[in-house]
Amino acid sequence: MTLFRTYRPDSPLSAYINIFWLYKGYHPPHKMERVLPDGSMELIINLKEDLINVYDQKNHEQFKSLRGSLISGPHSNFAVIDTACQASTIGVHFKPGGAFPFLNLPADELRNEHVSFEELWGTKATEMREQLLNTEMPLAKFQILEQYLMGVLTQASLNHPAVVFALKKFQGFPHQWKIADVTEQIGLSSRRFIQVFKEEVGLTPKQFCRVQRFQNVLRLIEGGEPVDWTDIALTCGYYDQAHFIHDFRSFSGFSPTTYHLHQGKHKNHVSLGR
Repeated sequence: MTLFRTYRPDSPLSAYINIFWLYKGYHPPHKMERVLPDGSMELIINLKEDLINVYDQKNHEQFKSLRGSLISGPHSNFAVIDTACQASTIGVHFKPGGAFPFLNLPADELRNEHVSFEELWGTKATEMREQLLNTEMPLAKFQILEQYLMGVLTQASLNHPAVVFALKKFQGFPHQWKIADVTEQIGLSSRRFIQVFKEEVGLTPKQFCRVQRFQNVLRLIEGGEPVDWTDIALTCGYYDQAHFIHDFRSFSGFSPTTYHLHQGKHKNHVSLGR
């Protein structure tokens, strides 16, 4: 029996974190999953083994093994993970830019990377995982995560107001906003704005907007109903069908129609093989 729980933290963590989540007894029939980019970061902690494998995109025989706690950085392409490492896991799904206050380095250094959480938090990451292992109830586990994250949140580490403003605009209408439109309203030069945005979000504004437009497509085609791909492309602001298909393949590794055929319960997780 699979146990799945989520938890939404209160302020001030709610400004940076979408949800905490917990899986126990997760044993899907497929061995691997393709994880699609959404512009955010994820903290993933294996509560069963001190190990998480991340696979090469093209050659699944090649992989790197990390300790049981890792940060999945902001991606501009898909990642491949195995499901064996997810049998019992807990995690934090940050909002775009939301992980930055809890890191000790610019977010763009983690772009398209999976990094052991110990490299960022040192022994504190190990201590947190050990407390989680020694705690049974889901709510108590979530409270442990809250306590540790609150312990490193300081006023000095908060997001730049320009980044906060831009994220709201880019997430709502990614194909309608250009860098010049934002810089006119925030009082920063384009060069400075791009630098600050990359450091806190991990992607350039252009990359982030492309990912958000791709995510808008995924939201519109949820449910498995027949899709008018030309209409979807126009609605989401793509120049033409070829541009749309190219972007979709770049982010997912699938054509739009292939993804739609294999679409599962979670739009950003696609099963690979059995």
